[in-house]
Amino acid sequence: MSDHSKIEWTDATWNPLRGCTKVSPGCKHCYAQTFAERFRGVKNHPYEQGFDLRLVPEKLSEPFQWSGPRTVFVNSMSDLFQSDVPDDYVEDVVRVMVQANWHTYQVLTKRADRLQEMLSNRLRFVADQRHIWWGVSVEDKKYGLPRVENLRAAPAAIRFLSIEPLLEDLGDFDLSGLHWAIVGGESGPGARQLDKIWVERIRKLCQEQKVSFFFKQWGGIQKSKTGRLLNGRTYDDMPERIVGPMPPRKARLASAEAWEQKAQRGPSERLTLPVAACS
Repeated sequence: MSDHSKIEWTDATWNPLRGCTKVSPGCKHCYAQTFAERFRGVKNHPYEQGFDLRLVPEKLSEPFQWSGPRTVFVNSMSDLFQSDVPDDYVEDVVRVMVQANWHTYQVLTKRADRLQEMLSNRLRFVADQRHIWWGVSVEDKKYGLPRVENLRAAPAAIRFLSIEPLLEDLGDFDLSGLHWAIVGGESGPGARQLDKIWVERIRKLCQEQKVSFFFKQWGGIQKSKTGRLLNGRTYDDMPERIVGPMPPRKARLASAEAWEQKAQRGPSERLTLPVAACS
């Protein structure tokens, strides 16, 4: 867990999974893969297996161990709704979020069809939880915009879009049923160009449809130089955070211990993927 994330729209990251596979153009320059593959083969490193998908059940207890409430990006180094992640494990991750409800969780996926299916069925119990925000990535019209329809159809209290990296003009599209849009350009080597007109169109749509707008960055090879000002100002709007009270430390640690014990004796389905060492 990164307790002080550099991602502008969150406080911390929590990764009960590691690794992913590329599914669309937005994945081309995946920062998580680039980072993870640097450590492939490094003995005992959390990413000794590079960006191969791994379950990390030892990390399920982490939200109970933190010293204060956080806004948490869930699986910044993976995607909870990958097809090879067992339903049981997805549910375990979600039940931790429901139980540790003094945090705000931001769950982002490119597998919007599975998100819709699970939230409509097995995860229906979480539909009214306003401290869990469900989002999809949108990078273009062909791959990204269809995910919006899946998200809108899913029963969820808070829905958001991560429109990053924005690769083309999305045109006018429906934001009904959504609460937040993050927009940003690609950064790092090979970064693809972001056009201000594309950003302005989305900002206008958010304003018209009363959706919170957050402009993350212009991106580029050196994003620190291009910054995140849009028309001379920053846009940091987010949905209201609605969370439960934080229990006493003793109660939190008891819950953490219970999840640690469950991880150790977990069902056989959970072992279909290699289990990572706790980092």
